[in-house]
Amino acid sequence: MSLIPTTILTGFLGSGKTTLLKRVLTEAHGQKIAVIENEFGEENIDSDILVSDTNEQIIQMSNGCICCTIREDLRVTLQLLAAKRRKGLLSFDRIVIETTGLADPGPVAQTFFMDDEIAETYLLDSILTLVDAKHAAQQLNDRQEARRQVGFADQIFISKADLVSPEELDALQHRLKHMNPRAPQKVVHFGDVALSEVFDLKGFNLNAKLDIDPDFLKDDAHDHVHGEDCDHPSNQHEHAHDHEHGEHCDHPSHAHEQGHHHHHDDDVKSFVFRSDKAFDPAKLEDFLGAIVNIYGPRMLRYKGVLNMRGTERKVIFQGVHQLMGSDLGPMWADGEKRMSKMVFIGIDLPKDILLQGLGQCLV
Repeated sequence: MSLIPTTILTGFLGSGKTTLLKRVLTEAHGQKIAVIENEFGEENIDSDILVSDTNEQIIQMSNGCICCTIREDLRVTLQLLAAKRRKGLLSFDRIVIETTGLADPGPVAQTFFMDDEIAETYLLDSILTLVDAKHAAQQLNDRQEARRQVGFADQIFISKADLVSPEELDALQHRLKHMNPRAPQKVVHFGDVALSEVFDLKGFNLNAKLDIDPDFLKDDAHDHVHGEDCDHPSNQHEHAHDHEHGEHCDHPSHAHEQGHHHHHDDDVKSFVFRSDKAFDPAKLEDFLGAIVNIYGPRMLRYKGVLNMRGTERKVIFQGVHQLMGSDLGPMWADGEKRMSKMVFIGIDLPKDILLQGLGQCLV
């Protein structure tokens, strides 16, 4: 039997998660979806689309979807749903887990890797984060949980964009891009988004694609042209700071009139490591192991497509917090430049230590 795809839906309070869920659950898309909710309050799915009374833990929807509240931990709930599905008591094709407004998606994602039974039944497809454009700046400034949700995302949906000026939207998108360059951003209207943009995004599978918007990297172009191997004096010091602050980026959101609100005060940041030299597998494994040991709780998402000594294939690795996995990808094509590229997204990670350490793992 194939694995059951699972989507984690997270996002700011008022960002439209419920609207999106309601559409997903009531639309006639022919898929049976099980929704697992962290809380079942007024904010959530209205009782009018539920069939049975709400004392049950698992509730059948009018269109055959089901909805389920977490009374115990997520693992137990997932096991219960899988068992009922095997016995033919429930029928569903996929799962959506809605986290509460300020939940950290990290432990939810980790559940899919830590427990063998869960890993053999479910496939984590992606983490979707909804951002409310109207209140985003304030929420990102005030709440670390909101910043963490952005850092975890495989896909970002921005709602309520029609309530802000184009300049404000642009500044928000720029800020989100600095926090998480690997998640595509899409402006959506009140949960009105095609299901093909919600499901089967494969944000979590180990594929040989590391999409980082090239424009984002223009902010610090010289840093990436020379990369780690350049000992030009002008490259030495600012190289370490470029990516966070984007000194070379003259985007208006960096202008100082916004006081402490311009983006580089965010504690969730990303940076990219690139090199055209191969990695020594043993050294890299030791270094990443040590880093994850120390900084794991602050490492939200990281991913890389690597050129490793001793293999003709790309090595793909990714992780969430302390959990890291790697896999052999496709062969390097003839004439393809063998290049390692890694992106790290985390809270106050020591960029200099990481870049220098990775540099020392090269052959």
